[in-house]
Amino acid sequence: MDRYPDISEHGLIGDLQTAALVTSDGTVDFFCCPRFDSPSVFASLVDAERGGHFSIKPAADGYVTKQLYFPDTAMLITRFMTKDGVGEVLDFMPVIEGAPTDRHRLVRHLRVARGTMRFELQIQPRFNYGRAKHTVELAEEGAVFRADDGMVLTLHVAGMRETPSERAKVEQAGDGLRAVFEMREGESGRGVMLESAGGKPKAMTAAELDQMADDTAAYWKSWVGRSTYQGRWREMVSRSAMTLKLLTYEPTGAPVAAATFGLPEQTGGERNWDYRFTWIRDGSLTMHALANLGYLVEAGRFNLWLRDRVAEQAGSASGPLKIMYRVDGTSDLVEETLEHFEGWRGSRPVRIGNGAADQLQLDIYGEALDALYYFAEQGAQIGHRGWQELSQIVDWVADNWDQPDEGVWETRGGRKDFTYGRFQCWVALDRAIRLAGDTGRPSNLAKWVVERDRLYNQIMDRGWNKNVGAFTQHYSTDVLDSALLFMPLEGFVAPQDPMWQSTLRAMDKQLVSDSLVYRYNPAASPDGLHGDEGTFSLCTFLYVDALARSGRLDDAILTFEKMQTYGNHLGLFSEEIGPTGDQLGNFPQAFTHLSLINSALTLNRELERRAAHPERIAAIEQLAASV
Repeated sequence: MDRYPDISEHGLIGDLQTAALVTSDGTVDFFCCPRFDSPSVFASLVDAERGGHFSIKPAADGYVTKQLYFPDTAMLITRFMTKDGVGEVLDFMPVIEGAPTDRHRLVRHLRVARGTMRFELQIQPRFNYGRAKHTVELAEEGAVFRADDGMVLTLHVAGMRETPSERAKVEQAGDGLRAVFEMREGESGRGVMLESAGGKPKAMTAAELDQMADDTAAYWKSWVGRSTYQGRWREMVSRSAMTLKLLTYEPTGAPVAAATFGLPEQTGGERNWDYRFTWIRDGSLTMHALANLGYLVEAGRFNLWLRDRVAEQAGSASGPLKIMYRVDGTSDLVEETLEHFEGWRGSRPVRIGNGAADQLQLDIYGEALDALYYFAEQGAQIGHRGWQELSQIVDWVADNWDQPDEGVWETRGGRKDFTYGRFQCWVALDRAIRLAGDTGRPSNLAKWVVERDRLYNQIMDRGWNKNVGAFTQHYSTDVLDSALLFMPLEGFVAPQDPMWQSTLRAMDKQLVSDSLVYRYNPAASPDGLHGDEGTFSLCTFLYVDALARSGRLDDAILTFEKMQTYGNHLGLFSEEIGPTGDQLGNFPQAFTHLSLINSALTLNRELERRAAHPERIAAIEQLAASV
């Protein structure tokens, strides 16, 4: 495999507090511990020499690999096929429920299905983003790696020191270790467990490995079984739901935007961000998607996390919410560059932290209120404190919506009157008005209604560009923005409205490339950054949804099916798709997977409507084609 594997050549495993990426040739090349946003232990994905890795693969060249998930679980199987035999590694992390912990376990369970296989294990940790030195202590039962920043990893072994064929050769390799061993057909129960805060190494039994695997599989099968989804595309919807769950920090209920940092939106480019944090927007949309599948407990826990953030920001001049936080709710996200990391295929700079954390992005209030409104529609109760916090948000939006902001895409080209931010402020006010009416709670209802209507009229007057025949990115531009595909999804415009149909046709021409959708044109709308980017996968799925609602169901289905061909071998998606179909950006991306779920739900609904009322749907489609 290339020194830097394709971004798509990975599977994701995790324990609901952190996660690891495993390449299709059996290398853990990304792992942060003890949390998603903690320093990396393995990060050869962004620096092959200094990042660190943990590999298990055949000792000889000339093998073929295949990868799959154990059905209905987040347990990853990597299979190796050689002329002498077929072997596999089952990678998983036992799920941790409850309070945060420093103890995390990464299990690598080996089996030979046919013939014989000679495996090579290499582990080369690089603590604190490759900045901390460490020592290694070998023992009969494994090894201990001690970093000078206090981090300790223990490697426990199961059946690795003795095999029927030969004694395994375990040796120190620099400040890591290497082991070579042979297994024969039918052998299993051998493997290793890497554990943080794990104490002394111990020789594990095959029964212990099997029990951990059984317990982990049972958890995931039970969780998938809670889904209410019964429609088409079940497998890809379930995989996307599990991906969102893997990206959610269980102790607080806060989801991260992606598992990684530093992966580029353009190979060799500078758009390389850290996405291991909780954006209000991404989190709200994630929980909305999970709630759509019946996962109301997850949605409820995020709402409690969100309420606590509002309470912390009470009285702040910047508004009741920041745009992003760490998973524990803290907001120390100072951006820095890892100068010693070369970046994936030379894509520098590699950044950690996020300098956009203090931006003003007005849209976050609409996404949060829309998710809360949907949650309430499903029967969730809003308590007194919760209503007070919600009212505080809405009062602030009513007083502050009419100002420039940095926009949904976190551009670094200055504040503008972004149409999407104004539209989402309309959503926030509209959902709050509905909730006040439904619950009879005290509110500044008259003011909310006045400001909602002012917003609507302003967007229709200034956000609509007569020369372009479309709603545009901000009030002073001709540039289109695919974020506005949310407009019909969230009820701001009717899908059949001539203004929306004209906007959709303009996007067809300017933002769509063989069904894939760009966010906007950076050349026409300078965003303060150099270089280009790929098509944005969230936007492609938003396009599917908009097509389906606008009477172009056949186009929507074709676009949805085409998009599946860009997913990786496991059904996972990164942030963007490059010019040659390669995945780009941080991986896997919550935005992409939540929008896949929503698109599948919309397509199912529209297909059922077409089957139940074919004449009515045909008339609507004919009307749409004529406007």
